[in-house]
Amino acid sequence: MQFSRFRRVRAASALLALAVLACVTACNSSSTSASGPATPPSTGSSAPSSAPVSGGLNSCTVITQAEAGAALGQTVRAPVRGHATVEGGVACVYYGPAVPPGTSPDIPVGDSVRVVLVTGPKAVRYFNDYRSKVKAGAQTIPGLGDKAFYDGYASISVLKGDEYVRIAVGIANPLPAEKKLAADALTRM
Repeated sequence: MQFSRFRRVRAASALLALAVLACVTACNSSSTSASGPATPPSTGSSAPSSAPVSGGLNSCTVITQAEAGAALGQTVRAPVRGHATVEGGVACVYYGPAVPPGTSPDIPVGDSVRVVLVTGPKAVRYFNDYRSKVKAGAQTIPGLGDKAFYDGYASISVLKGDEYVRIAVGIANPLPAEKKLAADALTRM
């Protein structure tokens, strides 16, 4: 039981490190192009608003609640919107039952799935910018979209045309679950 607890703490620490990196990145960037939901699901305390992209594809529709739950191996609550700190715009966060209600969707935590979709001309720029920031730990992932990489500790980033999705699953060894979610997302992109 303690080993499992250690893995959760380690995963949460990795997500916290990502949040710090993301915050530093966001503080140095000025504009956004992530898309938010057409009709927001439940929202966090200060969720940004964004217009939906054509066809309604956005951070909260690129994967489903059932897919997020399968990635965590348990039922997840309806998504909440938060700020996408690396890309700007909207992050969609699905929480597992261990995450207390009222948790800020702006702070990555374990037992959650965090999804950000950026569309349009800034997608390639955000993908390349984040890739350059994690180049030491970035692992190229073949067979997903036009380009894909795992940042080495918390999330997978996939580029397909002018759409970029970044997915973070808050569990130990998240890469297999993130690859599956990315493949699911690519069917909609």
